[in-house]
Amino acid sequence: MARSRHWVHFVVAVAVLSVAAGGVFGPATASAATTTKSSGTQAAQQSKKPSASAKKKKKTATSKRSKARRTAHAAPPRLTYGQQMGLRSTPDPLALKSSVALVIDQDTDEVIVSKNPGAVLPIASITKLMTALVVTEAEQPLDQTLMITQADVDTEKGSGSRLRVGTQLSRGEMLHLALMSSENRAAHALGRHYPGGLPAFVVAMNQKAAELGMADTRYVDPTGLSSRNQSSARDLAVLVKAAYQHDLIRTLSTSQLHHVAVGPREMQFRNSNKLVFSPEWSIGLQKTGYIAEAGRCVVMQAELAGRKLIMVLLDSAGTYTRIADAERIRYLITGDITPATFVMPTT
Repeated sequence: MARSRHWVHFVVAVAVLSVAAGGVFGPATASAATTTKSSGTQAAQQSKKPSASAKKKKKTATSKRSKARRTAHAAPPRLTYGQQMGLRSTPDPLALKSSVALVIDQDTDEVIVSKNPGAVLPIASITKLMTALVVTEAEQPLDQTLMITQADVDTEKGSGSRLRVGTQLSRGEMLHLALMSSENRAAHALGRHYPGGLPAFVVAMNQKAAELGMADTRYVDPTGLSSRNQSSARDLAVLVKAAYQHDLIRTLSTSQLHHVAVGPREMQFRNSNKLVFSPEWSIGLQKTGYIAEAGRCVVMQAELAGRKLIMVLLDSAGTYTRIADAERIRYLITGDITPATFVMPTT
């Protein structure tokens, strides 16, 4: 408190001195001082003024920046592949905002919801589900330490990552972050540390897709950053069913939080799918995805009204529309109109 009073007294003192200075060195004194200055001072003051050419250059630069900003704001948003194909205008009873939707009964293969299920589109980070399947079935040691290198930095989209070059984590932790938080560098490192390196890993991904009968599917990288990673809802339902057979993939993809030690720091990662935080949902496996060409995507295995369902939503219009579409499907199955609530843990 004493310290605060001293500070107030100091501020008041400065203010008083400022007023006094204004009285002593006011307009009259300033005027007198000005009259004693030589014409050289006036010339110096004039030299400080910008020239006409400098003013013109500054005005031109400002005009160019303003024009660039207007052009950027006026540029139309980039269309997804689904939009370019006109898929979002396809009518459906649920008025879904996703271009593609497929919901099937996991046990009976009964189709419950179907919207453009054969359309082949970029699948973004849904790709990482196949990455996880290949790594898991290769039975590589999960406790082996892998390092993030410059080779894992995204040159496709220029996306960032919380895993800096030089970060060392176990293969199990890399797999966890790739599935739960969609960490691109972790997924890339998993592929790079496959026997034969990244080319062999991509071959293994495509071989597994062929083995599962995923005829519409093609992979070119383990992250999904490339728009050339493409598939259909029918194929992705097959992938979800295959991945669900592995307890490790189910557990890692649906965990809400995970802490990893990166050097002296501990970092917290969260699940990229908000629905895993909702008590209204019982999700057994999930993976989200997004790149500009693909829109918002999600695949899930969920139990609703006692039924095990596989859901695929591709090319959703916005950040929250894939969740809204999933909620429409939940209402269709359960008849429960209560909106989902989200309990976000802090630790």
